[in-house]
Amino acid sequence: MTTALAPQTAEPMTPQPPPVVHAAMLLWLSAVAAGAFETVLAVGRQLYEGTSGVVDLLPGAGLRVAVFAAAVVLATRMRRGQNWARLTLAVGLGVFGTLSLVVGPVQWLLHGGSIAEAVAGADTVSWLFTISRVLHLTAVLGAVTLMFQPRANAWFRSR
Repeated sequence: MTTALAPQTAEPMTPQPPPVVHAAMLLWLSAVAAGAFETVLAVGRQLYEGTSGVVDLLPGAGLRVAVFAAAVVLATRMRRGQNWARLTLAVGLGVFGTLSLVVGPVQWLLHGGSIAEAVAGADTVSWLFTISRVLHLTAVLGAVTLMFQPRANAWFRSR
């Protein structure tokens, strides 16, 4: 009696990242999706209200699209174990990106803005934007936290 054996491939197995690194990548992608959603809401509102024209909005929207594309590339590279991508995400978007998301609301509060009045006067688009911004910030902070967990650190050291 003969037994057929499955042929073995010569390709080495690519080591997979630990779950925390994979989860961090998914959170970065979620942050990008939230940021894109916020951009669409903001641009749509400005066009609808007539406060800005398409030409006025193109530079800002173009910059955001470039940042989103860079974040996706960096998250993919980070998942592959490239530490430079992890550090770039942590500093570039984890620190400076987060600051860019919170500076406006903090300044508004410091200049006498009232959360109660904002809530009372919020329309559907404002609520969608706020929820998206909270999810965006949560995803960024979660991704940065996961990227520096002990298992993630070991993964990047081994690469």
